[in-house]
Amino acid sequence: MDRADLELVLAIRQHGSLAGAARALHLAAPVVTKRLAALEAALGLRLFQRTTRHVSPTAEGDSLCQHAAQLLQGFALAEAELRERRLEPAGPVRLAATFGFGRRWLGPALADFQRRFPAVHVQLQLTEHLPDLALEGFDGAIWLWNAPGGRAGEWVSRKLASNQRVLVAAPAYLAQHGTPHHPNDLQQHACLVVRENGGWGGKDGGVASQQRFDHWRLQRSGDPHVHHVPVAGPLSSNSGEMVRDWCLAGHGLMLRSLWDIAPQLASGELVRVLPEWSMPDADVHWLAPYRAQVPRRIRLLVDFLAQRFAEEPWRPVSAKRAPPSSRQKR
Repeated sequence: MDRADLELVLAIRQHGSLAGAARALHLAAPVVTKRLAALEAALGLRLFQRTTRHVSPTAEGDSLCQHAAQLLQGFALAEAELRERRLEPAGPVRLAATFGFGRRWLGPALADFQRRFPAVHVQLQLTEHLPDLALEGFDGAIWLWNAPGGRAGEWVSRKLASNQRVLVAAPAYLAQHGTPHHPNDLQQHACLVVRENGGWGGKDGGVASQQRFDHWRLQRSGDPHVHHVPVAGPLSSNSGEMVRDWCLAGHGLMLRSLWDIAPQLASGELVRVLPEWSMPDADVHWLAPYRAQVPRRIRLLVDFLAQRFAEEPWRPVSAKRAPPSSRQKR
């Protein structure tokens, strides 16, 4: 049995007649009749019941057709993979990402990737709500949370980089109001709350409503225990940039991702508060609907982003792991 035999039985089942299969395969009807008879003789099985008006598969024929469909799909995927390996990666890549990370870090990375592979066309949609990637035709998303719920096989998730939300304030605010020394002290401070992704304190009923923006969940480095702190302040917004501006102007404390405030920390416009505490729930992930065969251009992109963000370029230089000192060698 060869590939032509598999295509033959599928065509007969699909068209319900030998004549229909002959037209689909661009063969003469007698050729289809002889090839089917030879295949049934070789297998010692009746694959199709013939009547004057219709041809239908037997149980054995139906089983063979199911295997034939899987095998032919495998042939097609293998051929596509080999063609793509032989040629330069090409074609569209459609991505989704959040506004802030997309503009600040992902956009420049995608431009560099496209420059390296000029036949790949990248389409980036910035949004604060994770789309239904499969339904809306996205190849994947660069997102700051884990994959949404559902059966494990429905999603592919790969962590691209570690990230934390950290507590920061302007030096002027701390000079006027003092520095908190424990998470419970935050209740005595003006806390600037970011209400992103459409949620307002859990009242809208959407995905984001599961988050409590007026409760900060903090963990001490190396301690799995989560410390819940209710916070309040006179200013809040659904715009992270607005809250960052308020914090820079000295209006209160803020909990913000390291990637978003790296320049201000480096310049001293903002300083870490309770530096041993953070909210480690904002790692950068690649999310994609599961599919059996991922195009090479997508695999190359994910590997490129993982390498680009592996060193967490937003982390302050002093916080990055230093190489072992040569003086430690014996």
